[in-house]
Amino acid sequence: MAWKLTPSLLLLAWTASMCIARDRTDLLNVCMDAKHHKTKPGPEDKLHDQCSPWKKNACCSVSTSQELHKDTSLLYNFNWDHCGKMEPACKRHLIQDTCLYECSPNLGPWIQQVNQSWRKERFLDVPLCKEDCQSWWEDCRSSYTCKSNWHKGWNWTSGSNQCPVGAVCHPFHFYFPTPAALCNEIWSHSYKVSQYSRGSGRCIQMWFDPGQGNPNEEVARFYAEAMNAGAMCHGIGPLLLNLALMLPLWLLG
Repeated sequence: MAWKLTPSLLLLAWTASMCIARDRTDLLNVCMDAKHHKTKPGPEDKLHDQCSPWKKNACCSVSTSQELHKDTSLLYNFNWDHCGKMEPACKRHLIQDTCLYECSPNLGPWIQQVNQSWRKERFLDVPLCKEDCQSWWEDCRSSYTCKSNWHKGWNWTSGSNQCPVGAVCHPFHFYFPTPAALCNEIWSHSYKVSQYSRGSGRCIQMWFDPGQGNPNEEVARFYAEAMNAGAMCHGIGPLLLNLALMLPLWLLG
């Protein structure tokens, strides 16, 4: 196995030696420019319930964390129960997803500019840990929805989202036949299911124990460093990132 890895290791070492990464503070400990986000992250000791893991350093306010736990919150007037009462186990994942979106200061490497009336930035293709996606999908299988992309296409005439004309309510697995279909598609590819597991330092955790620290800080730092190297090396950053991601899998194999 070692001799097979040698060329890749040498190439990775050479690539790293050729790239002197510059400090890009805009990728780390940063809040999106969006509707309810703070301009800078900071402590929020009284974050509500499922958002409390981010209380030491958050992009959301206490009021935002409270409001997003409601079935139809005033943040976006989005109704989880658009196809009847959603199962509590499923709703927990959607609330946790919203906490991550509103509160996390560790999504800088995936922030993209957008031209939307309610926000100037979003995140795209965040590598979500595969266990978090799997459990989300499993806990929502018995709940109902009428759409596979929740970002657009709703009927908003009532003031909150309703199923568009002709859309039929089905169990989640009808619109999301696999975990990847759910996590990748529900918010227009905000997430991209990772091949990595929780605790690997290579994927974002939606759920974590704040008593053990925030594992997403390490993940953001890893991807930011790879992107910094790419910026300095005029395009070979993706090669460096792919090699760094594949080496642990080769070692395990």
